[in-house]
Amino acid sequence: MSKIGKINISIPEKVKVVLNGNLLNIEGPLGKKTINMDLDIFDLKINEGKELSIKPKVINKDTKRLWGMNRSILNNAIIGANIGYNKILELSGVGFRAAIKGKILNLQLGFSHDINFDIPDTVKIIVEKQTIIKISGPDKQEVGMICSKIKSFKPPEPYKGKGIKEQGQYILRKEGKKK
Repeated sequence: MSKIGKINISIPEKVKVVLNGNLLNIEGPLGKKTINMDLDIFDLKINEGKELSIKPKVINKDTKRLWGMNRSILNNAIIGANIGYNKILELSGVGFRAAIKGKILNLQLGFSHDINFDIPDTVKIIVEKQTIIKISGPDKQEVGMICSKIKSFKPPEPYKGKGIKEQGQYILRKEGKKK
């Protein structure tokens, strides 16, 4: 039995979940998401628009692996449509700055050139105090992918800690050379 898979997903009042064939449409105040479910393997039950449960038709090794993952994907889509997901990035280093110019995030990270990152339509990026970037959106995977893409421009280095890191991320610091 999957420990995660057997837990029912509660659906908030603002979110509508409708099953059309193999497509599960999730619509909420922050956006819409369509998930393609394999109904040959899983049974989906929506209880009066309040709860969603997913159960495999036959329990074997393959369905046990997919059960918890599919339940987590459904839960993340419902939470994203209702509340959304946020990530906060911090820039640390002398002269490191971020600014938004239209639909482009401009980053000055100590290179000889500025880095311009195109902001997708589905994600909202806000720059506070030139060193704090807030990324928010309804899709957990997309917010995480954009966050990791921005972090990859200048990962934090272990000696001084300069670079782009998530808020609350611990950086293992190293000691410099000794004489």
